[in-house]
Amino acid sequence: MKNILTFIINYFRQIVTISLFALSGLIIILLFPWHGKFRYEYQKGKPWQHDEYIAPFDFPIYKYDNEITAERDSILRGFKPYFRFDQIIVDNQLGRFNVSFDNQWQVLIQANLDAAGNESIKQYDTIKKRQYLDFAQGVIKFVFTKGIVQNDEILNRVNNPDQTIVIIKDQYAEERDLSEIFTPRSAYEYVINKVDAIADSIPDKVDREFFRSMNINEFLIPNLIYDEETSNRARAEMIGQLSLTKGMIQSGERIISRGELVTEEKFRILESLKTEYEMNLGLSDRINVNTLGKILLAVISMVVLYLFLYNFRPAILQNHRHTTFVLLMILLTATLSSFIVRYGVFSIYILPFAIVPIIVRTFFDSRLAMFVHLLTILIIGFWAPNGFEFVFLNIIAGIVAIFSLTNSYRRGILFQTAVIMVITYSTVYFAFSVIQEGKLANIDYKSFLWFGGNGLLVLTSYPLIFIFEKTFGFLSESTLFELADSNQPLLRKLAEKAPGTFQHSMQVANLAEEVIYKIGGNALLIRTGALYHDIGKMTSPQYFIENQTADYNPHDDIEFEKSAEIIIGHVQKGVEIAKKHNLPQPIIDFIRTHHGTTIVQYFYRSFLKKHPGEEADMSRFTYPGPKPFSKETAVVMMADSVEASSRSLKVKDENSLRELVHYIIDEQIRLGQFDNAQITFRDITEIKEILVSKLVNIYHVRVEYPTAE
Repeated sequence: MKNILTFIINYFRQIVTISLFALSGLIIILLFPWHGKFRYEYQKGKPWQHDEYIAPFDFPIYKYDNEITAERDSILRGFKPYFRFDQIIVDNQLGRFNVSFDNQWQVLIQANLDAAGNESIKQYDTIKKRQYLDFAQGVIKFVFTKGIVQNDEILNRVNNPDQTIVIIKDQYAEERDLSEIFTPRSAYEYVINKVDAIADSIPDKVDREFFRSMNINEFLIPNLIYDEETSNRARAEMIGQLSLTKGMIQSGERIISRGELVTEEKFRILESLKTEYEMNLGLSDRINVNTLGKILLAVISMVVLYLFLYNFRPAILQNHRHTTFVLLMILLTATLSSFIVRYGVFSIYILPFAIVPIIVRTFFDSRLAMFVHLLTILIIGFWAPNGFEFVFLNIIAGIVAIFSLTNSYRRGILFQTAVIMVITYSTVYFAFSVIQEGKLANIDYKSFLWFGGNGLLVLTSYPLIFIFEKTFGFLSESTLFELADSNQPLLRKLAEKAPGTFQHSMQVANLAEEVIYKIGGNALLIRTGALYHDIGKMTSPQYFIENQTADYNPHDDIEFEKSAEIIIGHVQKGVEIAKKHNLPQPIIDFIRTHHGTTIVQYFYRSFLKKHPGEEADMSRFTYPGPKPFSKETAVVMMADSVEASSRSLKVKDENSLRELVHYIIDEQIRLGQFDNAQITFRDITEIKEILVSKLVNIYHVRVEYPTAE
């Protein structure tokens, strides 16, 4: 157990990295189609590009979905929903009506009391009550016998007002036209109309006002209840009679020959064969072989990506956030494409695959962007329709996208890229179509609309770049461009408090940028880092020579150790200021590394001269580091030292400047300051020449113009 824990601790980084790749491979396996894939590709109206194909087994010719839907709708138009006649509701409502009738009759009797005496009233009560009650019960029973159904039941269950429904009563089913059925409203209107008709023709038989006061609508509630179980069963039986096929192809029957046009009929047969083939592959014993193939493809893809990063971009493997980002870009794109292909929501060409290289290029470099894009497209090509065409189109589009983003921080560059993408997609697709079709009339022009939508979606790169930048701690060129603006509050503050340091930083930025342009690297990053590398001097600008006046140096009044502490302290103070103002970590790295672990030579030697024979505490005269760990930070260290030292030269001719540049950089090499930076001796040799050339231009002798007499 102890050995296992020790192993995990020692190789934790590698274990996490391998786990990320393994998880990504598993997700890719799950994204593959659940069934196998028919290996032949074809398109309706285009020639069959493969050898003659003979049916390998018997299979039915399937109807299209729209045909099945049309037939299903046609069958269901004859469907008769089932309703259950509820006698309990009828009995309950009649009972309630009788009670209400008795109560209301007593009210009527009291209203008709007159001088005729009790015997007359009794006679009126007995005769009229029986007439009224028999009439009312007869009408209500008639309505309930026909049936009352809720309005929403009719709307939801019945296709048209002339439809027939089936009423189940006492285990017997009876078909009845919907026009014969009442709703609560129509039932009430029927009863009232019946009352009015009788009252008009036989006034003594019905008292209109009496029946209106009865609120008969309260008793006319639905007694036909929708029988969902029986209706669903009947509907399922009708649909079950629908055939999904129209014909059969026998094993050994020739389906299509090379060069033969894929007509509507041939296309239907091929689609049926493809469906049956993939279904059989998914359900047969070959499912294990199919799964093994998916596993191998996923593993190979992840191994190839790992080897590329290991050999050419090891820094990404050493940073789990960066590794996760690269894998996430592949997985997100693959997942979206798998969803579209699996469910057929849109054409796969609506997906802006060029976003992958655009975003990766923004945070890293073109080579990595191209490789990630290529691998992503190859993975998706396993399940994309017309795989070769899909892969070719998107590889070309990705290359164009990368080369069109040379200056991604420029305004409008992404819009320009989107337009170029649409043109590229359309041109390549047009070329493919012309080759396959042979004439313009057969080109599927709807695809150009998908390409247009693709171009619009490319514009979503901007918000996505912002999201990834904040999520993974990246630094985009757009952000660098903003930070490099001299009107940034922090740079304006530096110019105000330490104008000499600000001018020095500008010169260092110009020198470093020129160097990186020549030897290769991130020019915008190095310029921005150089502008901020000395912001720590703002806290005590008077202690740095570029900000001092000619007649006073505050170091003359303090000990050499204290002076060294102040000079060295500007690095830590710069880091604190940068963090306070939320500068990105890559910019802070320039502040931390621009002196590496060198010694403050002037004060160190001054201390030794003043205290001969005394051993100095080197930690008090040495910068804390770290040493530069990238090409950009190494170049800023060189440019900073060279620019500062060149100011002290009395003679600034080419020989003096060359000697100074070579001495300073060679001394930094001797001290191992560039051991952690990805920089070669060839780069350093070129850097020396560039710095000498730039310094000569800066300090060139100017012509003295004669004064006017």
